[in-house]
Amino acid sequence: MSYKLKSFLVFLIFLNSCKEHSAEKVSSLQQEKSVTSLKENRYPASLEKVFHAHGGLNSWKGFKTLEYSISKDDYNEKHTVSLSSRKDIIKAPDYSLGFDGENVWKLDVLGNFKGDAVFYHNLFFYFYAMPFVLADEGITYAETPNLEFKGVSYPGVKISYDVGVGTSFKDNYYLHYHPETYKMEWLGYTVTYRSGETSNNIKWIRYNDWQSVEKMILPKSITWYSYEGREIQEAKKTMLFSDVKLYKEEFLIDFFVAPKEAIYVMKK
Repeated sequence: MSYKLKSFLVFLIFLNSCKEHSAEKVSSLQQEKSVTSLKENRYPASLEKVFHAHGGLNSWKGFKTLEYSISKDDYNEKHTVSLSSRKDIIKAPDYSLGFDGENVWKLDVLGNFKGDAVFYHNLFFYFYAMPFVLADEGITYAETPNLEFKGVSYPGVKISYDVGVGTSFKDNYYLHYHPETYKMEWLGYTVTYRSGETSNNIKWIRYNDWQSVEKMILPKSITWYSYEGREIQEAKKTMLFSDVKLYKEEFLIDFFVAPKEAIYVMKK
């Protein structure tokens, strides 16, 4: 075989190898693009619009700490939550409780806290941080019938949780938004805590009183309504939120550590 022929054959083999490598690279890039696309579009389009109407999910993720106060009968509770770790602390004049990342603790020398600290410590955070907490990992989204109230039909999204996600993964949530503004208007939710059984009893909260905090649209108040199934009736109870602050920084780790006098009510 001549030297020229050998050189030509080597060139063909090299060219074919380059084509195969290029094809593999294109295929790999297409797969990466597909995976990226799935990650970017893991929320329903309607829910993306709700996030946008409330200031945007990416903007929300830029904040590390949330503070707000809840008005009680004759005092306020101050709630502070780490948005990344979900550590939290609640301070009232005569008691405090919180979650240090592993354990729920309570400091209540006078016995003034009436409730279940394990259930309560982050209960109102999830109500308050709507709709953004519905972007958490381990959530499944599905269609749900519109909610009708005073002549307006509110489209919605059903939210359920993967097994083992959170304390009450059998709970379901139903977010309903205004058909024109896409602002969240209603939240339906079930409670299965400690029972271990799913529930068909959907409680309803109205979100129609908003405030701007660092350009994020967050609740100023929320109102529970009486109901018959999905038929909304009269307003029952309103909870007010005040002194709301969002921080770009994480608070010091020690901030969420239980005081020495506290007792653990749930410990790993």
